[in-house]
Amino acid sequence: MRILVVEDERLLADAVAQGLRRAAYAVDVVYDGAAALERVDVNDYDVVVLDRDLPVVPGDEVCRAVVASGSPTRVLMLTAAADIDDRVAGLALGADDYLPKPFAFKELAARVAALGRRSRPAAPPILQRAGIRLDPHRREVYRDGRYVPLSRKEFAVLAELLRADGTAVSAEQLLEKAWDEHADPFTHAVRMTILKLRRKLGDPPVVLTDPGVGYRIP
Repeated sequence: MRILVVEDERLLADAVAQGLRRAAYAVDVVYDGAAALERVDVNDYDVVVLDRDLPVVPGDEVCRAVVASGSPTRVLMLTAAADIDDRVAGLALGADDYLPKPFAFKELAARVAALGRRSRPAAPPILQRAGIRLDPHRREVYRDGRYVPLSRKEFAVLAELLRADGTAVSAEQLLEKAWDEHADPFTHAVRMTILKLRRKLGDPPVVLTDPGVGYRIP
């Protein structure tokens, strides 16, 4: 899942991003509304964690732009104001959820995960295919009953391949969903991650390459 964090309090923004990355999400961070508009215009995000009180361009305008684009991106709005009228106003703009500051990161992460599920087509809570069983909530993977320890990036790539339900996923699509904006599209990051994933999943090979198309689990 790819997330954009928009928050002008840099320490808070970076702390939230770090926590979400530990949960195997690809996270981009910006510190004002103008930069947020640039990012949502060129990238497909599952969730935008959006502070309402932003410099340059207010969070309200960013929220309106996301909603008006017609994309499936979900918006979790943050604000220091916690009164009911303020929450109602935020939701009326089109935000999908609202979280007043200060907040517990555990609650924010749970809300992000719930919104991410809503931004995608419905999927079973446990992803299974070709003897692989992936539990997104417990972050556990088994192949034919054998536990497979994976890094966060390997886990994210495997989840995308399983969600594709047998169709090929291109390297560009994997970069979009499993890496953040700092990933160099000309590196071999995807290929190396696929090689490590194949080695850990063991024989017979289950992640196949369709030349010129991408990777799939049949």
